[in-house]
This record gives sequence, structure tokens and C-alpha cells, in this order.
Amino acid sequence: MKIYNVKIKTMDSDRRVIENGWVEITDGIISAVESGSPEAVTAEDINGNGRTVYPGFIDIHTHLGLSTSGVGMEGEDFNEESEPCTAHIRIVDGINPIDYSFELARKAGVTCCLVSPGSANPVAGSIAAVKTYGKRIDKMLVGTVGMKFSMGENPKLTYSDKEDAPYTRMAVAGIIREALIKAQKYGEAVERAMGSEEDMPEFDMKSEALLPVLRGEVKAHFHCHRADDIFTAIRIAKEFELDYVLIHCTDGHIIADELAEEEASCVIGPVICDRCKPEMANLTPANAGILSSHGIKVAICTDHAEVPIEYLPLSAAIAVKNGLDYEKGIEAITCTAAEIAGISDRVGSVKTGLDADLTLFSGDPLDVMVSPDMVICGGKII
Repeated sequence: MKIYNVKIKTMDSDRRVIENGWVEITDGIISAVESGSPEAVTAEDINGNGRTVYPGFIDIHTHLGLSTSGVGMEGEDFNEESEPCTAHIRIVDGINPIDYSFELARKAGVTCCLVSPGSANPVAGSIAAVKTYGKRIDKMLVGTVGMKFSMGENPKLTYSDKEDAPYTRMAVAGIIREALIKAQKYGEAVERAMGSEEDMPEFDMKSEALLPVLRGEVKAHFHCHRADDIFTAIRIAKEFELDYVLIHCTDGHIIADELAEEEASCVIGPVICDRCKPEMANLTPANAGILSSHGIKVAICTDHAEVPIEYLPLSAAIAVKNGLDYEKGIEAITCTAAEIAGISDRVGSVKTGLDADLTLFSGDPLDVMVSPDMVICGGKII
């Protein structure tokens, strides 16, 4: 299938704009991105009539499918509050892809998202990148891309109510360190055993789950709002040499110079919300723009269901209205989101070899009055 007579915002490493071009899709993969017109077209090919092609949008931090719309408590599966360290839980086991929110995501042009456990636990479990189109999560899965760690207020409130640790920020950090140190020692023991069943340590599922984080195979996603929690997250990441991402980063605008020095990656959001708890007192829609102006990589998220996922483009627009460069705003929900998530080899750009996740717009995708004219996921018009 070819899409021709279109402007193409490639969002690739060169951030190319092809004023008049065409895209070819073969077996769900982008097989050509060219200027001009294809030599031949068929009945199945699409005349874009001057529309603009963008990569499908990416929401890098959500709880999509973990809180089923309209169900209430029975459908809430994002926080396993039985113990403060649940590194072993796999997020794919909790996602309901039939949730209506997936359809709303697609209609808004969001073709891929990261689904994370909630922030009740200091060590909360795995994070998966998934497509928003499909019926079976196994077929929608891009991959396991991270481990969720939570700093500050949420773990404290969750477990102090249960009369269990952590009561303090010190204990939150201590639980994370303990789990990582235990996983380190477990990994070292496995290596020493060199495959010998007799010498192998007793199987530890939590430590097994943390080994890819320690090896840098997946990223550590730290839920952190307040400046001191952000710095604690960075401190722990540096101690264990973790490849990390700062999620929410509400106080980021106050410490932007320090974060630039650390070359941190920040995921900002939710943008459309109130200051609903003490650690969000410094919330401002100018956050993303201030961080970006310091040279920091910034992605925008909804934190769905905190803000419904269909408002991802609107969230980016509000960040642009409050100082984020317009092109950076588009990047924050396409290529930069993919780069921060570690999935830029699959999505985030209109580039040969990547998944054919595309949107076609007649107008500005950050205009609240504009919706995509066409959404394609995995080469299928959805």
C-alpha cells in the first residue's frame, strides 16, 4: 500500500520534512519514504490530497487498560498493595485491551503507549510498550521496556495506613536499595554457579526481574514529583549505574540547571490536572518548556487514567502554549518519546524499516479542533 500526494513530517534523526512525497507500507512495515510521486499507483493506494503524514503518537507513561472505564474497583488493577516490593509482577497480566480507552486512544492518533504499574510501591513491577490496536495483549506487545520505582508521597501514604514500612522517604529509598543490592548479589551468585544446578542460588523471582534493570537492558522509571525525590532517584540510579527516566518531574523547572548537568530524560505530565497533593504544589504547564530550553530531553504523557489518553495532543499543545517550542511539542509525543522509551527502532518516526504506525492530518495536530483524518497501526487502517 502506498500513501501519496502528502507532506511528510518524518521526525527521523534528521527531522526531515518532505513537502510532497509518498510512503509505502509492506507487511506492516514502512518500506519506502520518498519525495515526488510513485511511478505507479493501484486501487488500494491512498491519495492523501495534500494532507500531512506524522508518526503515530506515543504516550510514554500511562496505566491504560489497568483501570477499566466505567467499572470501578473491580476493574482497578494498577496497584498491588500487598507488599512494598513487587518487582516480579508483569504488567501484561493486568492489561485489558478491550477497555474502551484503547479505542479513544486510536481515534486521537495514539498508536503506542507505555503501560506502567501504579505508584503505591517503591518497587512496583515491569513496564511494557504496547500498541493501542488489537484484542490480545500478547500480539499488541512491543516489549518489556522498564521497571517502575516510586519515590515520595504515594508509597508513604499507602503503607503508613497499613502500619507497615515505608513511613518515610528514607525507608522508600531503603526498600529500593535493598531490592537492588539483593538482585546484584543474586546475579553474582548465578554467574559464579556457571550453570551448575548444585551451585545455583535458590530461585528468587523478584531478583530475576531486577537483573535486566541492573544490566541496563531495560530502563528504571522513577515516579518523582518533588525536587528532593528527583535527586534521590538520580542518586540511586547513579549508585547502581541504571539507565533511568524521571516520570512526572513536577519540580523540574525549579532544578532545570541541575537536571541539565545530569543529562536527565524527563517525562512531563499529567499537564491537565490540579495540584491534588502536597508534592504537586509547584505544578506548572511551563515545566516542559523550561526543561527543554535547558537542553533536556522532554516527552509529554497523560498518566491515563489521571487524564484520559485521548488528550495527549492537547497536553502537548498546552505545553507549547506555555513556552515549549512547537517542534519540540510534536517530538515530545513522537520521536523523543520513542527515544526516551527505548523503542525508537520500532516507532516514533516515518522511516524505512519501522512499524507502519501513521496519522494523516488536514490541520494542525495540536489544534484542539482538529482530529486525524486517518490512523494506521501496523499497516492497517484503523
